[in-house]
Amino acid sequence: MASLPKPISHVYSQHVFTDHWHNSFIISQNLSFSRHGSFKEMRIVRGSKQNEALADFNNQICDVPILSCSEAIERLKINRENWEGNQQFLAMYSSIFGGIITDPAAMVIPIDDHMVHRGHGVFDTAAIMDGHLYELDQHLDRIIRSASMSKIGLPFDRERIKKILIQTVSASKCRSGSLRYWLSVGPGDFQLSPSGCHRSALYAIVIQDQSPFSSKGIKVITSSVPIKPPQFATVKSVNYLPNVLSKMEAEESGAFAAIWLDNDGFIAEGPNMNVGFITKEMELLMPRFDKILSGCTAKRVLTLAEQMVREGKLSKIRVGNVTVEEGKKAEEMMLIGSGILVRPVLQWDEQLIGDGKEGPVAQALLDLIMEDMRSGPHTVRVPVPY
Repeated sequence: MASLPKPISHVYSQHVFTDHWHNSFIISQNLSFSRHGSFKEMRIVRGSKQNEALADFNNQICDVPILSCSEAIERLKINRENWEGNQQFLAMYSSIFGGIITDPAAMVIPIDDHMVHRGHGVFDTAAIMDGHLYELDQHLDRIIRSASMSKIGLPFDRERIKKILIQTVSASKCRSGSLRYWLSVGPGDFQLSPSGCHRSALYAIVIQDQSPFSSKGIKVITSSVPIKPPQFATVKSVNYLPNVLSKMEAEESGAFAAIWLDNDGFIAEGPNMNVGFITKEMELLMPRFDKILSGCTAKRVLTLAEQMVREGKLSKIRVGNVTVEEGKKAEEMMLIGSGILVRPVLQWDEQLIGDGKEGPVAQALLDLIMEDMRSGPHTVRVPVPY
């Protein structure tokens, strides 16, 4: 009887149950059979490296806790306390919550929101200056247009959305910063189609940024990242991966931003700003908006620049196709957007722009837009009732 093979059940319990399923993949490699095809013995052979790997795996499983809602929120608070940066998040509105939140740890979006996992959402931004929202109506018109082009229904009518945004800024107590807001097709499931979403959602957040607007000249490069086709470039959606990669490409080259060219080779835009030029004839020249995002700040600069035409500081204003040769031979080049206002460009690729120094027109346009933000007409400044 001593020569008989051990019962398989005995060997299995001895070698497998003690290690559970982690060892099951090794079993088939260590079976020994008799001449008649019966099991002779079952042995599990494991090297020291395998032991270490399995020990690490076991430890990793043991280190992952199952959290309650209150524990998860507490960890969010701790993580927020350890984050450092120039931006502070002062208030958030969520139509999912149906209210305004002032604790950054609770400023979250459901993971099944299709804006999160499908990119089916649009957004816009309005600056906060001296207790006023700058160009709120213009930005609001654009996000509603973007939502329509993206087939996102509005959760509320336009006037209700405007009141919510103003109230969110009021709750934040922020007097200088920015308001960013999103319209999403909403949460519901993880399918591609939004047919399972309950209803569209509105989110807004008030950001206080300590970084001042700068008039220091910068360098740009030509982007090698493909530009989005006009159907998508003209919509301010959350699908910003090409923009992000373009910005990263510039930073890796020691530049501030990368400039996109359209499919016909004309100058298009930067990753999140428009481009403007001052020609040798003292024209303010900007690329057409039919293939790129219609910049609210850029359009306001065009309006304010009319004053400089009247004063004889500019000969005229022109919007049209701009070649790379025209751009690089310009007297001045500038980037224009709500995050930077007007920023002079001193070098594009290896080509110096003008004399390679900050030009007077870019500075004058920056002064005009700053003055407009502080004391412009009611059509561009909405007071916040704190």
